[in-house]
Amino acid sequence: MKYVVAVSGGVDSVVLLDMLVKTGEHELVVAHFDHGIRNESTDDANFVAGLAAQYGLPFKVTQGHLGSAASEELARNKRYEFLKGLADSEAAKLVTAHHSDDVVESIAINLTRGTGWRGLAVLNDSAIERPLIDVTKAQLYDYALSQGLEWVEDETNQSYRYLRNRLRRKLGAAPEEAKRTVRALRNDQCRIAKRIDEECAQLQTTSRYFFTMIDDAISLELLRHILAENSASLTRPQRRRLLLGIKTAAAGTTLDAGNGIKASFTSRNFIVKQPL
Repeated sequence: MKYVVAVSGGVDSVVLLDMLVKTGEHELVVAHFDHGIRNESTDDANFVAGLAAQYGLPFKVTQGHLGSAASEELARNKRYEFLKGLADSEAAKLVTAHHSDDVVESIAINLTRGTGWRGLAVLNDSAIERPLIDVTKAQLYDYALSQGLEWVEDETNQSYRYLRNRLRRKLGAAPEEAKRTVRALRNDQCRIAKRIDEECAQLQTTSRYFFTMIDDAISLELLRHILAENSASLTRPQRRRLLLGIKTAAAGTTLDAGNGIKASFTSRNFIVKQPL
């Protein structure tokens, strides 16, 4: 199996890369996305380039030039756009260093912002391998120190500007038992999400009549699946608006569903069109 390994230069990804190299089971490509949010980000890219050279691995990097005002969401989206595109071009599986503390933080963020049940099934993209998902941050530090590894610290991890950092400080005081409970619930939700996705694959249809006959909650999950099959996505409120169009729009009309996605309607069916 060929892996594209996302390496930021932080302790998590440095440990991940070291572990994968030492298993010797995969062909590895080291990938780094330079956000361009900090002036020092070029130093991080150079560090990761040196790390790849040390292990004798190919290194791929791109510069985002996002600027200091870039949001956490924009930076994440652009990073994954690069990483997933690279994995596709390399015919490889993308591997990231997300760990069990990231699970708890991501759930806390979603709950703070307001979320449906899928907001608890975090870090659950089947296109991404996450071998450290059951490992704690403390265990990663222990490994790094025991192996004499070096890493860089991103100063933005200390900034209160980002919600994740503010929540991280609060979660640090949470009992470990509570965190284990949250992680176990997340695993349950991931299993449920997989079963629902499998059911949606069986039910997939563009029949307008079918959508008028089933429960709205099921309709919204089915629409989510149909959109994903077309490499598109809408928020839950946007999907509700699309569902209303499916039920009531006149034949021959088109609905702007959001995110550049349009739905056109015949008397019997609807067609989802993503932006060119």
